[in-house]
Amino acid sequence: MQRLRLEISGAVQGVGFRPFVYRLARRYDLAGWVSNTSKGVVIEVDGDTEVLVQFAEAILKEKPPVSIVQDIRSEYLDNAGFKAFEIRKSTGGKREAFVLPDLATCRECTLEILDPDNRRYRYPFTNCTNCGPRYSIINSIPYDRPSTTMSGFRMCSKCRKEYEDPLDRRFHAQPNACPECGPHLELWDSSGVSLADRDNALRRASAEVLEGRILAVKGLGGFHLIALAGTDEAVRTLRSRKGREMKPFALMFPSILQISEFCVVSSEERKVLQSHRSPIVLLKKRDKLNSPLFISELVSPSNPEYGVMLPYTPLHILLMMEIGEPVVATSGNLSDEPICTDEIDALERLKGIADLFLVHNRPIARHVDDSIVRIFREREMILRRARGYAPLPLSMDDKAVSVFATGGHLKNTLALSIGRNVFTSQHIGDLETVQALVAFDEVWSSIEALYNAHPDIIAYDMHPDYISSARARESEIRGIPVQHHIAHVHSCILDRGVRPPLLGVAWDGTGYGSDGTVWGGEFFHITGGTAKRIAHLRRFPLPGGDRAVKEPRRSALGLLSELYDDPVKHLPPGAFSPEESDVMRRMISLKLNSPLTSSVGRLFDAVASILDLHQTIEFEGQAAMALEHAIGNKETEKSYPIEVVRSPGEPMVIDWASLIEGVIMDTSGGIDTAIISAKFHNTLAESIAVIAETIGERKVVFSGGCFQNVYLLQRVLDILESMGFEPFIHRSLPANDGGIAPGQVMAALMMNSE
Repeated sequence: MQRLRLEISGAVQGVGFRPFVYRLARRYDLAGWVSNTSKGVVIEVDGDTEVLVQFAEAILKEKPPVSIVQDIRSEYLDNAGFKAFEIRKSTGGKREAFVLPDLATCRECTLEILDPDNRRYRYPFTNCTNCGPRYSIINSIPYDRPSTTMSGFRMCSKCRKEYEDPLDRRFHAQPNACPECGPHLELWDSSGVSLADRDNALRRASAEVLEGRILAVKGLGGFHLIALAGTDEAVRTLRSRKGREMKPFALMFPSILQISEFCVVSSEERKVLQSHRSPIVLLKKRDKLNSPLFISELVSPSNPEYGVMLPYTPLHILLMMEIGEPVVATSGNLSDEPICTDEIDALERLKGIADLFLVHNRPIARHVDDSIVRIFREREMILRRARGYAPLPLSMDDKAVSVFATGGHLKNTLALSIGRNVFTSQHIGDLETVQALVAFDEVWSSIEALYNAHPDIIAYDMHPDYISSARARESEIRGIPVQHHIAHVHSCILDRGVRPPLLGVAWDGTGYGSDGTVWGGEFFHITGGTAKRIAHLRRFPLPGGDRAVKEPRRSALGLLSELYDDPVKHLPPGAFSPEESDVMRRMISLKLNSPLTSSVGRLFDAVASILDLHQTIEFEGQAAMALEHAIGNKETEKSYPIEVVRSPGEPMVIDWASLIEGVIMDTSGGIDTAIISAKFHNTLAESIAVIAETIGERKVVFSGGCFQNVYLLQRVLDILESMGFEPFIHRSLPANDGGIAPGQVMAALMMNSE
């Protein structure tokens, strides 16, 4: 007889791990105990050595489906003489345990809320150890009910019995509740006057949506704005009130069957939609509908895709069951603001947008948006990392130094390293409003409190004007500035666990370069602890600086001014008025507020302007998306010539001159825009191959928002793989600026070790 002690780290709290261990110990007739700790779960059991080995193997083989075992340490000790097996109270210490993301409603709970004979029939806060809120309700580790926003709800005798029964699915399910003792719904008018409560509130809210009203729904990690997707008037009203003219809206469907009537759905896309993560998935629209229902063209104008999701909470399941057809389900906010989480705040901030408010009295500890993914090469590609994914960490080599990173300015996230884990916050958003800055500060405080963090280093973007960087510089912690695109490359290195030496390619819209220019088409040779810029796109001026981000025509004028004496002649008629073009040209010639850029994102904008796809845009990446979507099914193997200029002691330069001349020649020659766009993309992919072949490193990592372009990414991967290279793209982190913070952590650790 011996005692086996197991220390298990990973996502093992809030997933029914302790009751699972309890039942397993009873199966093997073992005495001992299990407890949550600040690091994970600890188990001690007495028994015969052979049985203990079987027990340990069964833990790994049969663990709860949503749990993640990162590490398991075992130790055999003297028999302790335990008499029974018990679940002990949680213990404290240095906080390293994983906080689990919020989980979509499981099948068992769904069946219960649809069963008239079940006591949780139509109860919108039903959950168990396999599903329900986690990250959005937790205040501190270890994960126990007093440490959550459910602490104010005292369980009734029936819920308490479930909670204390080791054989029950709700054994130690911390948010456990029922209609008698748990949170409840209310329907408010726009002044906060209660119109109905509990199930009556849900039924009336559903009826109001069907009548064309806009409903603000307090969900899991914040508010949704919901409107009937099949009504032009409702969608147009929502766009007008929200200040969102063109950016696609997300859709929520009652069922996967209904999604397949409107979208082409692969087996992998179906799997992700129905997973416990339940993100928004980008799907191709069907050419011919198989449904009597209708979706307004205003939902996703000029876009071949819908962003769709299934209802992932009991509240959403019941709402969608009542409504019976797709709805717009967009973030409950004004454009560029974080989503509302508090019903009183929502009344103020969503006033004039929502007609009615469906609210509840379970507090939300932190805002958590819906995640967005697409399936690329039969794998998830995350575009926005939040609900269902955050804050699960990525692993690296164990480090004694802890780093906190404040991310970038757009699509902001924060990151923290503890030991071998890098925790990345949920999506915060663009730091361009007062509300966004408040959210930034709240998430920062939340991460430090949740993990009781005391970082040694704070990493931040070297851009002198970023708010995230200014906040970091105000800290008393030792700071390390990290160049934006170097952070991008290290983000992918962390994401894929690849080790240098390698070639890093970072293509995006904007990043402050170490030479004071605007970077965005960069190549780095990563060897050991160094990152050397070895190539970049040829630079061109941006008249108006940041204003060019919203006006592709400015990028086009700056680009063309490098090639032609009369650049306006090569733009579509009306791109600029004569007065505007004169001002722009003077700015460029006098170098007034016309910074130089090597940005591939701005190159995309310029070509989109030349092709008259967009002269101005409403949302980031709109012109580049239009250029990609213009290809449609008209792919070609053709490309434009492009030159790589080599100068001794200087980075190589990808010269786009012949590419742009070819685009203009084809445009004036009446060549189909689809073919021009495909040739443009092909040329960029080939330029990467030229640099890769010159450098000779077999491993190539890709990061930056430009590599969310599926056509470009597929093209460059195909070329490199055919040449024998080993390319790596993002999987668990976004390629866009949502992955900057964890990349800053990695880069700072590298620089600190030099």
